[in-house]
Amino acid sequence: MIYDNILDTIGNTPLVRLNKVCKDIKGDVVVKIETVNPGNSIKDRIALQMIVDAEAEGKLKPGGTIIEATSGNTGMGLAIAAIVKGYKCIFTTNDKQSKEKIDILRAMGAEVIVCPTAVSADDPRSYYSVAERLNKDIPNSYYPDQYNNLSNTKTHYEQTGPEIWEATEGKITHLVVGVGTGGTISGTAKYLKEQNPNVKIWGIDTYGSVFKKYLETGEFDEKEIYAYLTEGIGEDIIPDNVNFDLIDHFEKVTDQDGALMARKLARKEGIFAGYSAGSAIAGLLQMKDQIKEGDLVVVIFHDHGSRYVGKLFNDDWMRERGFLRKETLSAIDLIDDHKFDKLVTLSPEDSIGEAIDKMTKYDISQIPIAVNGDFTGSIDDAHIFSECMKNPELRTESISTIMQDPFPFVEADDSVEVVSSKINRNNSAVLVKDSDDNVHIITKQDIISGLR
Repeated sequence: MIYDNILDTIGNTPLVRLNKVCKDIKGDVVVKIETVNPGNSIKDRIALQMIVDAEAEGKLKPGGTIIEATSGNTGMGLAIAAIVKGYKCIFTTNDKQSKEKIDILRAMGAEVIVCPTAVSADDPRSYYSVAERLNKDIPNSYYPDQYNNLSNTKTHYEQTGPEIWEATEGKITHLVVGVGTGGTISGTAKYLKEQNPNVKIWGIDTYGSVFKKYLETGEFDEKEIYAYLTEGIGEDIIPDNVNFDLIDHFEKVTDQDGALMARKLARKEGIFAGYSAGSAIAGLLQMKDQIKEGDLVVVIFHDHGSRYVGKLFNDDWMRERGFLRKETLSAIDLIDDHKFDKLVTLSPEDSIGEAIDKMTKYDISQIPIAVNGDFTGSIDDAHIFSECMKNPELRTESISTIMQDPFPFVEADDSVEVVSSKINRNNSAVLVKDSDDNVHIITKQDIISGLR
């Protein structure tokens, strides 16, 4: 099929089953991959809809300038539509957004103004206020205001909801959505609940945001508001697009848990999605006891991991914030420094002298002993030293005369704690198999390196 322009490719995104990260959930978990939209996010949907509706209402005229306050993704959608339709774009954003998002907007020809995050929404320096002021000052400009423009909700009522209902053949029992402007969850929920009022709608919030307490108490508590790192969800305002009557529950997720889960989705499922996707799955796992056999949970993945390469997918950034805890590493992560190296082994018939030579050549301290791929023993430098000090003539004897028990195997997904517990005075290393069944050794030095 040939499309007339890039805007015609928006929507009809796939549902994909999660097979590993949600294996402990009794029901079936599928995710709606909005990253396949041309701007790599769900915001392409609302960007086009807001522009089409503004044109129809005479709010956006030929040669006009689109001005929007955006965390990056809506700006990308607006920029794509503006290029096709012939408009200019000016976007305001806040300084917690990733550099990748800002660079992408500028690459699409938009002017980007970065505003401080640590100010109230009504502060004249906030990215909301700056966008409103620019809209007043620049002739023939249009401020879509995705937070309060109900075209946002309308888009998901007309598109996202029906797509999910059709793709699941009406079997969906739970919808899980990270909530920012509120249009995605409200529009999708409205459609789904019209089809089946029993569908549970769970919103994912972040600490520092007002949504959860507002749903539960009806109170807008400014004490709930503080700076957070999670991008794309949570707010310090109540957008018109958030219909709390349609949301059954809000679950808060920490910045750390959202970031770690996004990384796990990439490594375990091969899905390179953004911060809010990680938060959504982390939140779902916090509520897993509420899911039963036969349930079908749909989670919306808003945007692509490429937006966060310099942040949550950057080890230095994660470490600087204390997010890379040692327990997040698995056994297979510990072999990164030598995962492409062939395992050095000995046979039982090799001499102790040959063992010493190999340790010297490869700068290693322990070697597995194998026969036709079966690991029958092991040897380390401390044991060789001890035995040779007792009898210097042992150098010519076969390694089988002094070999130790074979190194135990660990599972690739075993935690650092599990690996560490198997390394002790009598056992200086463990073995692990990668996805191709290649065997690797893990030593104390690998564990130390992994904790850097």
